[in-house]
Amino acid sequence: MHSLDDLRVIDMSQVMAGPFCAMLLADHGADVIKVEPVDVGDATRRSLGSMQPWGESAAFFAVNRNKRGLALDLKTQDGREVLHRLAADADVLVESYRPGAAARLGVGYSELSAINPRLVYASISGFGATGPYADRGGYDIITQGMSGIMSVTGEPGGPPLKAGVPLTDVGAGMLCAFGILAALAARQSTGRGQHVDTSLFEAGLAYAGWEATELWTEGRTPGPLGSAHRMSAPYQAIRAADGYLTIGAFTDRLWQAAATALGHREWLDDPRFTTGSDRLEHREAVIALLEAVTVARPVSHWLELLEAVGVPAGPVNSYDEALSDEQTRSREMVVEVEHPDAGPTRMLGIPVKLSETPGEIRRPPPRLGEHTDEVLDELGYAAAEIADLRGRHVVAGRATGR
Repeated sequence: MHSLDDLRVIDMSQVMAGPFCAMLLADHGADVIKVEPVDVGDATRRSLGSMQPWGESAAFFAVNRNKRGLALDLKTQDGREVLHRLAADADVLVESYRPGAAARLGVGYSELSAINPRLVYASISGFGATGPYADRGGYDIITQGMSGIMSVTGEPGGPPLKAGVPLTDVGAGMLCAFGILAALAARQSTGRGQHVDTSLFEAGLAYAGWEATELWTEGRTPGPLGSAHRMSAPYQAIRAADGYLTIGAFTDRLWQAAATALGHREWLDDPRFTTGSDRLEHREAVIALLEAVTVARPVSHWLELLEAVGVPAGPVNSYDEALSDEQTRSREMVVEVEHPDAGPTRMLGIPVKLSETPGEIRRPPPRLGEHTDEVLDELGYAAAEIADLRGRHVVAGRATGR
């Protein structure tokens, strides 16, 4: 049993944010049907990363497991009819077109909610369905820049940098999944679905809690601080003899424990470091004193010492190290699934653990149109009708030989 076993989801999104959102639902039992263009499918099958021996990019694998695949030409009347039939009995639809594009195809919120008033229709775009930027395209790099993230990433005095991971893509996907579940909860009372609208831009802004606070309370425009925290110190990466470790000793108790463990209780009598505000004001002096000590020994030494006194600290891992870490393995955050083309394939595990209805990886990412016949059969199409749609290239995929 899974939490979302009774949920049917249509995933018409592409690339990362929408597919990630739909995958979160699929991981917890939803029947997610990924609808892709008949010729090339989701853009990530071809345009991201290097091409693999089976003729596609492995990037598609990252956010499309646990889904069934339907290849469909929505530019045709018959293709739209298939989608309408599918939506008539669906709970959720996720799409990532620019605002207005789905409506022009005849598969927008107003069209589909008229067919199925209980449908929760979720849209992820660059900037949302309203406002002066609604018609603009927006990718992660664009919205990291426009939301302010790049202005606070990197070292002071350096060029603007994007975060090394796709923050606004993944953030928008998570926000959309939350919005979908909120709308489904409301539907239990109202009996009606609604339109869920979020964007990469808003996801970027949602990360700005500390930065907005600094701007509005201090009147100071936040800038980059490297790995430091703008509200507390010491809370950043510090040098050791063989690399860097992170340390979070920002409360009075933790600062006292760290200073004592490092053999410098005299720091506790320094008026520059008495309170959290004092340490923040004199952050550079705090870090200079810490690093004068920590550069003498390797990371492992300091981690053992700080852990013994309860000061949070950790290594700065490469992804090779992070994905092979014993904690990663114990939490099943790297899993292996069998794919019919790629063979044994590693992917990230399910990041939310439920005690009674845990998520599960039940199937690998679908090949393009892999379940087209299966889905059409469930919608009531006869074998001859499916063959006709396939012959006219309204649908595509592997024929089942029914």
